[in-house]
Amino acid sequence: MMSFFQVILILISLVIFSNGQRSDHIGINYGKLGKNLPTPYQSIETIRNMNAGMVKLYNADSETLRLLAGTGLHVAIMVKNEEIVDLTTESIATKWVHDNVFAYYPRTMIRYILVGNEVYSSHVQEQWDNLVLAMTHIRNTLRSHDIHNIKIGTPLAMDILSGTFPPSNGTFRVDTLTTLVPLLQLLRKSRSFFFLDVYPYFPWSKDPINMSLNFALFEGGNLTYTDPNTGLLYTNLLDQMLDSVYFAMKKIGFPEIPIVISETGWPNQGDLDQPGANIYNAATYNRNLIKKIVAEPPLGTPARPGTIIPTFLFSLYDENLKGGPGTERHWGLLRPDGTPVYQLDLTGVQTEYDPLPDPTNNFPYKGDLWCVVHAAANMTELGPMLTGLCTRLNGTCEAVLGPGKECYEPVSMIWHASYVFSTFWSKYRRRGTACYFNGLATLTTDNPSHGSCLFPSVTI
Repeated sequence: MMSFFQVILILISLVIFSNGQRSDHIGINYGKLGKNLPTPYQSIETIRNMNAGMVKLYNADSETLRLLAGTGLHVAIMVKNEEIVDLTTESIATKWVHDNVFAYYPRTMIRYILVGNEVYSSHVQEQWDNLVLAMTHIRNTLRSHDIHNIKIGTPLAMDILSGTFPPSNGTFRVDTLTTLVPLLQLLRKSRSFFFLDVYPYFPWSKDPINMSLNFALFEGGNLTYTDPNTGLLYTNLLDQMLDSVYFAMKKIGFPEIPIVISETGWPNQGDLDQPGANIYNAATYNRNLIKKIVAEPPLGTPARPGTIIPTFLFSLYDENLKGGPGTERHWGLLRPDGTPVYQLDLTGVQTEYDPLPDPTNNFPYKGDLWCVVHAAANMTELGPMLTGLCTRLNGTCEAVLGPGKECYEPVSMIWHASYVFSTFWSKYRRRGTACYFNGLATLTTDNPSHGSCLFPSVTI
């Protein structure tokens, strides 16, 4: 019997999302890196009530695959990066397919097997070198059972390119070509797709002064860009990014491989130094994206007009166990408790929505920032974190280590940890360190310095 909580979640999703149609070309990425998320049963019911046509998993979880049986949802499952090398042994690859596909197919409508995730974004040469062989073994096992409607692919990020602007200059990184060309040959041979994780938020947020936010949100109106090499006219940033990949494939002899957008979205919240991450922009981006993807006839892109581009939105939930910058935990259509962050119609039929709060952070923050202990930090975790940082990092904690040191007083775990967090973050921010520290830290504009103790800051 369903709990009261389960019933409420399903009713909420019906009210917010359902209009009785299914969006065949729109799917949702279902990640589970969150604390106290709704169960897989509740999650799948919500995805169905949202009228999604597809769901993408980041593994081949048996419980979720069983629950997807009979739902009509097209399913993408994933081989983890660390499993790729093992699957170059044919018998292991065959067993993987039997355990993770044949055990559920065809009642669970598995349509894509994705081998690895953004493999070329990390320089693990062993995974690069073995990716195509692992994919080939999986495909051969499917073909030996006369299964041809499951496509094999691997999601790649935009960093696979060395050049993206203008779109006609799209070029793959030279270091990837040795293994990328066989990958594209396999995709062509198997009539599969180039799976692409593409986020207009990232190039916009790196240059929010010179790049139009409206252009990134499909709200440019008369704002257009013409590629000087092709004369193609662009009205949004996503099309530019997609076409840069199409042109890159064409340059090395693969002009016909279609793209599936395996991840895209916009963060609904972020840190103080992450502009444009808010509910208003997230809703605007996803609503306009859906209208583009579900349009009839298909819109495609300037370089591939009329092309259907199946698209998986990222993501179902705000995943609050992810590390890194604040945006990493805030891409969800739903909060961790399962309630919607904003209204969204995956079919693109709805055009009127309740008003959203005006964004207040569309321009970069200018000023000093400090990294301090979060007001909701778990105090039992603070001590071990502080001890670990001070043990590993020479100089980071010297100012708080004992009486007479300039930041020793007031003698407080929170005070000492805040100093250490600020010191470490300011020193290593440019290397990608976030003011997070397992959820114990947050950014502040208020200078926490006291007396002779000066907290290191970052000036934005």
